[in-house]
Amino acid sequence: MIKKLSRAVREYKTPSVLTSVFVTLEVVLEILIPFFMADLIDQGIKPGNMNVIVKFGLILIGMAILSFTFGALSGNFCAKASSGFAKNLRKDMFHKIQSYSFYNIDKFSPASLVTRITTDVNYVQQSYQMIIRIAVRSPLMLIIAMIMTFRTNVTMGLILLIASPLLFGALLLILRFVHPQFKKVVKEYDELNNTVEENVRATRVVKAYVRENYEIEKFGKTSNKIYKDYSKARKILAFNSPIMQIAIYTCMILISYFGAKIIVDTGSTVLTTGQLSTLFQYTMQILSSLMMFSMVVITIAISRASAQRIVEVLDEVPNITNSENPVYEVKSGDIEFKDVSFSYTDDISKLCLKDINLSIKSGETIGILGGTGSSKSTLISLIPRLYDATSGKVFVGKKDVKEYDIETLRDSVAVVLQKNVLFSGTIKENLKWGNKNATDKEIEKACKLACADEFIENFPDKYDTYIEQGGTNVSGGQKQRLCIARALLKKPKILILDDSTSAVDTKTDSMIRRAFKEEIPKTTKIIIAQRVTSVMDADKIILLEGGKISAMGKHSELLKTSEVYKDIYTSQTQKKGGKKDE
Repeated sequence: MIKKLSRAVREYKTPSVLTSVFVTLEVVLEILIPFFMADLIDQGIKPGNMNVIVKFGLILIGMAILSFTFGALSGNFCAKASSGFAKNLRKDMFHKIQSYSFYNIDKFSPASLVTRITTDVNYVQQSYQMIIRIAVRSPLMLIIAMIMTFRTNVTMGLILLIASPLLFGALLLILRFVHPQFKKVVKEYDELNNTVEENVRATRVVKAYVRENYEIEKFGKTSNKIYKDYSKARKILAFNSPIMQIAIYTCMILISYFGAKIIVDTGSTVLTTGQLSTLFQYTMQILSSLMMFSMVVITIAISRASAQRIVEVLDEVPNITNSENPVYEVKSGDIEFKDVSFSYTDDISKLCLKDINLSIKSGETIGILGGTGSSKSTLISLIPRLYDATSGKVFVGKKDVKEYDIETLRDSVAVVLQKNVLFSGTIKENLKWGNKNATDKEIEKACKLACADEFIENFPDKYDTYIEQGGTNVSGGQKQRLCIARALLKKPKILILDDSTSAVDTKTDSMIRRAFKEEIPKTTKIIIAQRVTSVMDADKIILLEGGKISAMGKHSELLKTSEVYKDIYTSQTQKKGGKKDE
């Protein structure tokens, strides 16, 4: 885990190393200051020698200035290194997520991925910041101060030596109970983010059904769970501070007692007043370094669960990858399914598609009908390898889709999915997702084919009209037409419309289909629809039932051979009493 996370340091290795170097220099100076303070007291203040006082005073001022400078430099480099580490970690995670197939994404909820790339990275960043600075400073301070204490007086050193392992033991005991609590908390953040995301996205539905109170209650329950578990963890951690304070004051009392006794009994021959003063400072340094080290360990304990969740994202292996020698050209829009079956899980008894055999010639228009859950969307998702078939093979342009370079294949297959998504930005910026180098003329032509030009021209800013996040400032039908135009800009060999004209009126739907037939005759067009009128002019209509092809043929043929198709057509084109819709 540490090895994987450390790869994100990269170009920030130098600031990380410099942080530790300047921290070391700062510690050395802080240790030397009490040493010179003892000489100042014993050789200058006690005998009243002003020359010695000035001499050591100037030395101490110089050391204090240097210590402050080194501390400031270490803080500066630490901030740069930790922020850069977090930046690279987020970049690596985001890059990895982009390589995921739908199967991989299904393993992590969107809310969980957001939490991992934000909150979890923040926790790990804090740990890294502590490791390169405090985790260097604390042990170094502890060891050197302990050596200086023993050098000054062995008895005093033994007092601190006995206290240290007791503190470590108490710290380890605390951490044993804390880690499981923080592990629960980070998972509950996923649930909280998921609740917020759903509520914000579906705010219109929430208000339409007057479910605000229900959503508030649901959010409150999740938030309260986080509060309780986080509070419980913090209550356990709260024991750390009083334990440390008790240890500090106990050691100070013991050193005061034994130190004063030694000075009085020996007449300052074994231990001087200046050395006792130094011991007090070393005691504070040793015990404060232990306290700082405990903070490091606690921070690492808190971030450990987050680090594991980050590594899960980085370790996830995309199940759809390029072959060793991928093909970089799709020659035609021919499509063929050979004995194709598919399941979203590893359980082959839960197949969504079963024994699909289908041949589509380049340039044909194919209509797909079927009830909810008949796997229409699943079928077309196998063509651009959004998923891979569980068994059987899918061919595009006479080649197995697994032979193609994934980017090349998906550039040749434009899919307008059921859930149309527009991004915040202008209409032109959204359309250029289809082709970033598209000219204004090409954009206008694509919009004309998708019948989007008529409403775009009515906007004051036309193609520079700003689209809000999610396309909330355009209607469902307008959004669908913009998404179709965006797909057309790819100039694909295969165009798939997954129920993508459901929000447009029948007249506009008919105009779009006629434009496709006239303007892109060589492009294979697959139209998934709920309305028979959207596919009745297709070269071939496929009727799916329960993941199987139950009927296939032209509109006129299916009216004669398929009772199911005939019933769908009749129910959609005739009113009660047998009268056709006007």
